[in-house]
Amino acid sequence: MAPATTVAAARRLVGSPRRTEAPRRRPSPSPPPRKLRPISEIMARARYAVVERADYSDVKCEQCGSGELSEELLLCDKCDKGFHMKCVRPIVARVPIGSWLCPKCSGHMRVRRFSQKKIIDFFKIQKSCDGKRKCSSNQDTRKRRRRSRSLLLLKKRRRLLPFIPSEDPNQRLKQMGTLASALTALQMEFSDDLTYSPDMAPRCANQAKFENGGMQVLSKEDMETLELCKAMSRRGECPPLVVVFDSCEGYTVEADGQIKDMTFIAEYTGDVDYIKNRENDDCDSMMTLLLATDPSKSLVICPDKHGNIARFINGINNHTQEGKKKQNCKCVRYNVNGECRVLLVATRDIAKGERLYYDYNGYEDEYPTHHFV
Repeated sequence: MAPATTVAAARRLVGSPRRTEAPRRRPSPSPPPRKLRPISEIMARARYAVVERADYSDVKCEQCGSGELSEELLLCDKCDKGFHMKCVRPIVARVPIGSWLCPKCSGHMRVRRFSQKKIIDFFKIQKSCDGKRKCSSNQDTRKRRRRSRSLLLLKKRRRLLPFIPSEDPNQRLKQMGTLASALTALQMEFSDDLTYSPDMAPRCANQAKFENGGMQVLSKEDMETLELCKAMSRRGECPPLVVVFDSCEGYTVEADGQIKDMTFIAEYTGDVDYIKNRENDDCDSMMTLLLATDPSKSLVICPDKHGNIARFINGINNHTQEGKKKQNCKCVRYNVNGECRVLLVATRDIAKGERLYYDYNGYEDEYPTHHFV
């Protein structure tokens, strides 16, 4: 007969844990699935190598199928196919220096998108209190009232008008985001002023008195308009413009709101250099800054490393009536406090969605625009 146990002993045995029992382990959570990048993104970032052919005499243009004008045939550094400079879209005005990719191979480049904070940091927007902003807006209102008293007098004097930014702050951030993406794609830095590098022309070389025949002086009232627009840009109140990419024209600028005639759009900015140093440059957006009596002192603006939205406004084909009809703004060189500056101004009312065009040549007619779209 089994020995009887007391109730207290039974409770002790039931309630006490067994020391030989292994501790219970909680099931470990399964690791999160790895996010794999698509093959298109991997191939876009992967390095490529082109096996050069022994003979390129049979290379033909992929667009027109002709092998003529071999001096204008460009070879893609990725697919090794040929394209005429006039057949490729966007058209290539000069033979590129360095590597060149055809539109198909370069079309896989990812467009960088910017958050609100990155846009503010990219353009170095200055934060201002509401009081200062309200004060400045009141001053703008008084100026607009004073200028709108006589439309006939305004037209006769042709005074500059300040641009009117979009009222919605989110819309302005979207506009600046398109510009930041375009500048980043071209590996450029934003600059709303002319830049002077040590290995280029110094600032002392930019003197309006060197201009051959003189240069028109910016009036006091227009100078106030220029300073007002510069101050608005520093606060992030940009002109109502967006940068878009067109498969035919490349990067171009569209109006994101109505722009009135004689409105200041932007100053043409970039690195200032001597023309003699840029004779063989392939930059397709160089702008004349100073035409000196001594040609060795003539200056150009080169927006290949620094620039703003003026870099992406396209030129017209001034050899056709259709091209001239598209022109809705112009570049004007002014004497501003003794220095040469180039301002972009609207020449007529520009509707929302309309693209901006101006004549690269102005009154010089030296730049070839026959192949402009």
